[in-house]
Amino acid sequence: MADHTPPLESGQLLSPELPILASPPPPAMVNGEGPQQVILVQVNPGEAFTIRREDGQFQCITGPAQVPMMSPNGSVPPIYVPPGYVSQIIEENGVRRVLVLPQQPEFHPGGHSPLHHPPPPPHAHLPAFIPHPAMMPPPPHLYTGMAGGVGDMSSQYISQYHPAHIYSEQVSTDSHSQHGRPPFVHRDERTSKTYERLQKKLKERQGGGGGGQVKDSPPPSPQKSRSSPPTLDIHNGVGGKGLEAEQGQPSNAVAGPDKQAGRGKNGESGELDAEAQALQALLSTISKPVVSDIQARGAVLSWSAPTKPESEEGSAEDDSTPPEPFSYEVSISYSGKDGKFKSTYSGEELSATLEDLRPATDYHVRVQAMCNCLQGSPSEAVSFTTLSCEPDPPNPPRKASGTKSTLVLQWKPPCDNGSKIQNYILQWDEGKGTGMYEQCYYGPQKQYRVTKLSPASRYSFRLAAKNDMGVSEFSEVVDLFTSCSVPLPPLPPELVKAGVTWLCLQWQRPTGSPKEDDIYYILEMEEEGSGYGFQPSYDGEDLSCTVRNLHRSTKYKFRVAAYNTEGKSNPSQVAEFTTSPDRPSSPCRPVIRGRVLPNSFKMAWEPPKDNGGAEVTKYVVELSEGLSGLSWELVYSGPAMEHVCEGLKPGCSYQTRVYCMSEGGQSPLSETLQVQTPAVPPGPCQPPRLVGKPKAREVQLRWGPPQVDGGSLVSCYGVEVSGPQSEESREVYQGPELDCTVGSLLPGKTYSFRLKAANKAGFGPLSERCEVTTGPGAPEPCKSPNTTCKSPSCVVVSWEAPPCNGAPVSEFRLEWGAAEGSMQMCYSGPGLSHEMKGLLPATNYFSRVQAVNVAGVGPFSEAVLCQTPCSVPAAVSSVHALKESDLHGYEASVDAEEDEEEDDNGSPPPPLYSPSTCLGLSWEPPCDHGSEITSYLIDLGERQPIVVGPVTKYIIQHLQPDTSYRIRIQALNSLGAGPFSHTFKLKTKPLPPQPPRLECTAFSHQTLRLKWGDGPAKAATSDALQYQLQMEDKSGRFISLYKGPCHTHKVQRLNESTSYTFRIQAFNEAGEGPFSNVYTFTTPRSPPAPVKAPKVERLEDNSCEVTWEALPPMKGDPIIYTLQCMMGNSDFKQAYKGSSTSHHVQNLQPNSDYRFRVCAIRQCQDAPELSGPYSPTVTLSPQRSELAASGGGAAGSGSRAGTESGRPRRSLTDEQCAFLLLMVFAVIAILIAFVIQYFVIK
Repeated sequence: MADHTPPLESGQLLSPELPILASPPPPAMVNGEGPQQVILVQVNPGEAFTIRREDGQFQCITGPAQVPMMSPNGSVPPIYVPPGYVSQIIEENGVRRVLVLPQQPEFHPGGHSPLHHPPPPPHAHLPAFIPHPAMMPPPPHLYTGMAGGVGDMSSQYISQYHPAHIYSEQVSTDSHSQHGRPPFVHRDERTSKTYERLQKKLKERQGGGGGGQVKDSPPPSPQKSRSSPPTLDIHNGVGGKGLEAEQGQPSNAVAGPDKQAGRGKNGESGELDAEAQALQALLSTISKPVVSDIQARGAVLSWSAPTKPESEEGSAEDDSTPPEPFSYEVSISYSGKDGKFKSTYSGEELSATLEDLRPATDYHVRVQAMCNCLQGSPSEAVSFTTLSCEPDPPNPPRKASGTKSTLVLQWKPPCDNGSKIQNYILQWDEGKGTGMYEQCYYGPQKQYRVTKLSPASRYSFRLAAKNDMGVSEFSEVVDLFTSCSVPLPPLPPELVKAGVTWLCLQWQRPTGSPKEDDIYYILEMEEEGSGYGFQPSYDGEDLSCTVRNLHRSTKYKFRVAAYNTEGKSNPSQVAEFTTSPDRPSSPCRPVIRGRVLPNSFKMAWEPPKDNGGAEVTKYVVELSEGLSGLSWELVYSGPAMEHVCEGLKPGCSYQTRVYCMSEGGQSPLSETLQVQTPAVPPGPCQPPRLVGKPKAREVQLRWGPPQVDGGSLVSCYGVEVSGPQSEESREVYQGPELDCTVGSLLPGKTYSFRLKAANKAGFGPLSERCEVTTGPGAPEPCKSPNTTCKSPSCVVVSWEAPPCNGAPVSEFRLEWGAAEGSMQMCYSGPGLSHEMKGLLPATNYFSRVQAVNVAGVGPFSEAVLCQTPCSVPAAVSSVHALKESDLHGYEASVDAEEDEEEDDNGSPPPPLYSPSTCLGLSWEPPCDHGSEITSYLIDLGERQPIVVGPVTKYIIQHLQPDTSYRIRIQALNSLGAGPFSHTFKLKTKPLPPQPPRLECTAFSHQTLRLKWGDGPAKAATSDALQYQLQMEDKSGRFISLYKGPCHTHKVQRLNESTSYTFRIQAFNEAGEGPFSNVYTFTTPRSPPAPVKAPKVERLEDNSCEVTWEALPPMKGDPIIYTLQCMMGNSDFKQAYKGSSTSHHVQNLQPNSDYRFRVCAIRQCQDAPELSGPYSPTVTLSPQRSELAASGGGAAGSGSRAGTESGRPRRSLTDEQCAFLLLMVFAVIAILIAFVIQYFVIK
């Protein structure tokens, strides 16, 4: 691996989805020797170079171009060399060029190479070559869908040719019969000369020497190793598993791709038991296969069945025989051991024949055993190279040029199949056409000139190629023709058809010309009188031509001449043809002569301005009724230029047009002339007819339009009527409708009606008479009815009969209602009066009456207003109890006089009503029935009724607590008492609870814990009995501290030595009870604050000085301090007590530890002293001998160090502890959320 040239990695250049196109890449130029060099990749014309830029986009660069690329390590990139090519490095003027050249002068773009070098694995530790961003040309189109295998794109060199030895799964089985050869690519003479010049320069530079075979490369085939120049290791930039994705697969595959061990045929992985693992291990012991009988296109492969090692043969006898026979899968690869293998055989035999192989190609084959849906590991791959063979059949030769007696043939070389083509064999049939072929050329050239041939003759050729292995099959037969002599003059052209501006001519092929000869024709034309002579108008191989853009009615002369590659014949004899005349133009628009009559009119027209070259023979006049122009009628045809159109309809629109006829044809139509005939009045109508039965005062008539409308639409109708006694008629209707209603008639009379129609010309004659007799009429309207009130709820209505109007009245209908617009019928009958009952007192009512006979219903009389007298009030309908909030602010009407006296004496404000002894009522006032309500009577059952004024709310006092009452209310006015309301039940609430006893259970200088009543300290909120605790503030007002069911409360944030006043109240559903007596509790004095840890400084060996910070006085009380000392593990003893902030301690023992602590004491004036908490303990360590030797300064520093090291940790406050716990919980919650996010959600 270290001997290989570092490959040009392309992980940043190309996508792995791009196909590899194994064709010659462009030469590369390396310039410079530094650690970072610029490599110029030269892209030749017709080639492509694809890279991937830094932004991830692909860029395809087509030649000619030079692509700069940076080499980070300064090495020359290895170039991917396709089969049949080698790479050479040429140094010229300090510039190194890497050229990719074919091995031999013959160019085999699609042929098989005798040597297939597998590319070495890539070096992942080397940096890739990065294209220089500033020097890249703009990206053209990127080609991605080219044939030739799909795999990982690991090389930055991509060509436009198809790969030579890459199978593709898209290629059919038939295509492999031709070994998958790509299309033949021809190399021109310029490329051959350039190659020969470069080969000569290479030999001069290198002195004829060549490099040896690159390490780790497969040995070349014996056919090419002697003559091939030194080669570099071919590398495509991929290795290992990348090759499997890069190369295609053979098309004759039987099984799918390789399966992993431990997976079933369906690809499902699962846990394998011990027996399956043992069977899989047995399948993996298959040995390397053996290749025999190697041919150019096939080989025989054999192998042995897998067996257990000798150490495991006696371990388990039951496992020695598999449950099913072994099956084997043979896979083949032509891209190296690490390339992609394709299955070619699957069965139970121990040998297989490999077919459809390519000659002179390296293959690697391996075998894999399978049993009971288990697969073992593949065996070691065995490599072999197929033999060379004769070339493939070439393509037929093609005609490069030729004359009457010579033919120049050229052909392209076919695939050599591993052996260089030495000669070509060209055979022909000598023009006999018998199918017998003779050899006419044998040699290495790719073209041949055949001479001494007959003109205008056919010759058949076929071609074969020969190398050291034999002669290929002949190509397909191709027929070629020689040229002939100058053709004879053809016959004169003939006229096929003549037009106005064109002539269609045809001619015949010259006699004596062979069919194989390509003859062309020139048609010449001369216009009569033009003076230009014959001019060519057609040149081609057709035997007919249409000459266009000619003049009408003009004579033209034509002649034709034939020519071929040998020359031009003499022109034919001249033929004369004349174009046809054109049709005349349209005549002028017709005009009207004279006055248009209702049934006829006279029209005239002018001849056309252009007759088309021929005289007009006749004119044709067409007439169309209406303005649509859909139907035209021929009314005249002749030479005259005027015509009278007769038999027309009055009031109708007509259109007329003219066209003319001549020898040239029919002219276009002239412009249209529109004519409107005048209208006449319409004809008589049919008499009108009666619709339905005649009514008493009106009749309805209907009629139809007249049969003759006079040429204009009927726009109006008129109806005249005449009475029975008078012959005078009067018009009763005039309008466009076909019916009318004639009113204002008398019942039972006979009338005569006549009808006439009118259009824009006027009215037509009257129709015949139609006599109609009217029917009887409805009664006349009644007079207003009379009303008489018998009681507040009863009224008697009476009326008189109206005139019957020709028919007796059969019934009367009375309507009654509280509003004039919403009355309803309450009586129907022959009577003349009716009694209305169930009315409301003091209410307005309206009434009206109408009469009915056989003719219909008469109109209603005028409405009459009637008001019922007043009455007692109605019953109270809506009564409900007042809420507790509404009880306050109302006075009892029973004690009104006493209250007035108390108000005069300056008594307190109205009392608050308790829901335990009072009930509040509210009701809606009922209808007073015309008399104002003066009072209400409240009935409580057993108690005496209560009379109140005209109010809607009242509070009943002096009731029993927790007692139910049945209540009903009655309204009274000046006419009496109304009915009682419905009885409803109300209940007073029980008495509110008494306040409990309040006591203080715990106290401090800032807090007081209060307790009351008997019960738990904490109670549920659903308890019926709850409490309210209040405290008096500085202004003397009580503020609420607590409200709830609990029996204790802690009052905080109080001042020291201060008295506070409290009171408590109990309440439940019955209401709030009274407040308790006032309780006073006093907070004690606060002790001093803790002193910070004292400082200890050693003065001598047996003395030290202890100092501490001073505390300010507390509300005027002085502060003194107590210092305690402890030696070793004994108890603390008081060493000092006073107001000083330092103390000198003497008589200390040298080798003992001393601990000191201080506390503050508050000296109260009228109370005992209050001691505060002790400060943290400070330790004074003994003085060591080493420290004593260093002097007093060292001893002092040592004592201070001992003091600091012995200082204990300060205890945390409650707030600090709570904050610390909060932070710990927050960190734990974040960790749990992270674990859930990472392990559960993902």
